[in-house]
Amino acid sequence: MTQTMTAVEISKPGAADVLKTVQRPIPTPGPGEVLIKVAYSGVNRPDVLQRAGLYNPPPNASDLPGLEASGSIAAVGAGVSEWAEGDEVCALLPGGGYAEYVLTPAAHCLPVPKGMGLKEAACLPETFFTVYSNVFQRGGLKAGERFLVHGGSSGIGTTAIQLANAFGARVFTTAGSDEKCEACLKLGAEKAINYRSEDFVDVLRAEGGANLILDMVGGDYLPRNVKALADDGRLVQIAFLQGPQIQLNFAHVMMRRLTITGSTLRPQSDLAKAKIAEALLADVWPLLESGRVAPVMDSEFALADAVAAHQRMESSGHIGKIVMKVG
Repeated sequence: MTQTMTAVEISKPGAADVLKTVQRPIPTPGPGEVLIKVAYSGVNRPDVLQRAGLYNPPPNASDLPGLEASGSIAAVGAGVSEWAEGDEVCALLPGGGYAEYVLTPAAHCLPVPKGMGLKEAACLPETFFTVYSNVFQRGGLKAGERFLVHGGSSGIGTTAIQLANAFGARVFTTAGSDEKCEACLKLGAEKAINYRSEDFVDVLRAEGGANLILDMVGGDYLPRNVKALADDGRLVQIAFLQGPQIQLNFAHVMMRRLTITGSTLRPQSDLAKAKIAEALLADVWPLLESGRVAPVMDSEFALADAVAAHQRMESSGHIGKIVMKVG
């Protein structure tokens, strides 16, 4: 194996054109780690935020963007027994996915679902870890409950719609065009609300309110989400596309016994992420292997075209996942 690899780094905080192709040393796996020869790397909103200087990597993580990838195990570190060289995996990454090789804890790898290619598998980790942990583990979604996910045509949204539907919830979503709303309906949403022409608060209140809302918009959506919740409802916040600060009358939260919570995935401990991986393998991988749930693919770019991939993400025109072909 050669000693260097092609990677895409953030040369400085800024617009998409600050992404530059470089040569880097191939990293060596430490105890409990594996080295993956990357086939495909997923492109996610946190990559864009990191590039803009708004989402710094945690300590000891690679400075390269990229939070998920698929490929084959190229080397294993001390103490790793669950994977061997040549095994095909998809993996949640602490960073570094925009490269020909990447390190990650062995416990954050999952087998490529039977019948699925590496391209599709690269789309699974970031969104499925995020959705499963927030909607089912943190949010406690149950069959028969009314679930609202904002941004239904995004990678998170398309995943949340399918999983909530598969587990028996009534699914509502918002999206910014009739085309996107139609795509959401095909994935299993009961009602897709074009937020440019309808008020999701009115729609959900007419249904009795949402028992659970998954939101990544923030800003003025926060008080509107509170209004859209049923009594004893839960709001899970996972991002703030419109900003994290807003005035909110907490009397409504108290009187209606609402729960507001949230999380981000990347800063969580290796053990916490490993536990999510175990739950996914048990509860969600059978759905993927049966075809009941599948990643929605938007577009593919070459690693050398990372700038264009980020521009596609920032256009918000995509429906589903964006990937880069690496190997």
